[in-house]
Amino acid sequence: MKKIGLSLLSSLIALISIAQSEALWMRYPAISPDGPEIVFSYKGDLYKVSSSGGQATPLTMHEAHDYMPVWSHDGKQIAFASDRFGNFDVFVMDANGGEPKRLTYHSAPDYPFDFTKDNQQVLFGSARHTVNTNVRFPRGGLFLQTYLVPAKGGRSVLISATGMEHAQYNSKGDVLVYQDRKGTEDAWRKHHTSSLTRDIWLHDTKSGSYTKISDYEGEDREPVFSADDQSVYYLSEKSGAQNLFKREINSQKETQLTKFKDHPVRHLTRAADNTLCFSWNGEIYLVKNDGNPRKIAVTVTTDMKANNERVVPVSGGNGNDVAISPNGKELAFIFRGEVFVTSVEGSITKRITNTPEQERDLSFSKDGRTLFYSTERNDSWDIYQTSISRKEEPYFYAATILKEEAVIATPKEEFQPAVSPDGKSIAYLEERNSLRVFNLEKKTSTILYH
Repeated sequence: MKKIGLSLLSSLIALISIAQSEALWMRYPAISPDGPEIVFSYKGDLYKVSSSGGQATPLTMHEAHDYMPVWSHDGKQIAFASDRFGNFDVFVMDANGGEPKRLTYHSAPDYPFDFTKDNQQVLFGSARHTVNTNVRFPRGGLFLQTYLVPAKGGRSVLISATGMEHAQYNSKGDVLVYQDRKGTEDAWRKHHTSSLTRDIWLHDTKSGSYTKISDYEGEDREPVFSADDQSVYYLSEKSGAQNLFKREINSQKETQLTKFKDHPVRHLTRAADNTLCFSWNGEIYLVKNDGNPRKIAVTVTTDMKANNERVVPVSGGNGNDVAISPNGKELAFIFRGEVFVTSVEGSITKRITNTPEQERDLSFSKDGRTLFYSTERNDSWDIYQTSISRKEEPYFYAATILKEEAVIATPKEEFQPAVSPDGKSIAYLEERNSLRVFNLEKKTSTILYH
């Protein structure tokens, strides 16, 4: 019986060890052209793993952030973006690892898209100052111009100032499929429909023509050609969560290949046999035209790149959103989304909040014993307060017991509290379009302006 118990304990420990090494939030998976390997970004480094899953092998181990891997079409090289010299530049390395070679040196960020079909050049996007005939103002980082740079190093050459993202060649190398960018909308925003959402285009590099092939009012993005160039695989939110679709170019016939819910499919790449690779909810999946995605179990064994805890200096340029206490002896401020209070004379600082959500918009009560602020709890902005509990303790920075509680917490957005001079009410914004006053004693809210 004792042996059985020890055996079960050993098995449990082994399972725990395996679970601890299973990687989550792997991003930018890129399947090799022939299909047997996948390179992905994990915690700022690049790793390679078999397409059947298993233990991943590190390709880069650098303190900088390495991501967006792109395979050459012969499977011998990998281009990627890294901020090793401040901004993101394009690097290339052997597919088995080794010292990367830097290809771009511009102060604007550069991101690799594809290799030319002869594998001699890397296609990349960069938000550099464009030609003077371009109607778009070269706003930093917003519109990417498309360039080619020799894979062995050399001068970058502008091939299009149109503003392409995720540009990919067809099998002949004479047509590009890409997603456009029309404005400043956040690239990670979900489920929005507007004139700014991305669409998919074809660009014939010989004739110079452009053809739009998507028509959904929401997001259509990350296109890749099928192996026969007759279809385009891409991601779209037209069915709810962002999923994978296939559209035939000539007939415009469309097929939905995945039906995930809640979370978006991202980072689409394709192998030569039309095996598609993507990430969903931090894990890597493969799918073919049968529409049956298969999760790839990946384990990563890695050391910490930094300590779990570190001392971060707070200087005048780092803290923001300050409030002075009524007696002038305390200063509340926001640093990295948390509330702190420091003494004006003694330089003693106390942390008030410690949450994964962001706090902002500080306002002291009339007696200085309560601090109001906005906080992003329960999926919406609400107004909370933290008060000093013990009567014999007059200051936040020296208080031993603090009490936090919600003041206004509804599914609506409430933020920017401002305490009235008499301390009996707070003014605040609701849903960004209504000014309201909340009576702290009666717990009632009155609208002033809408």
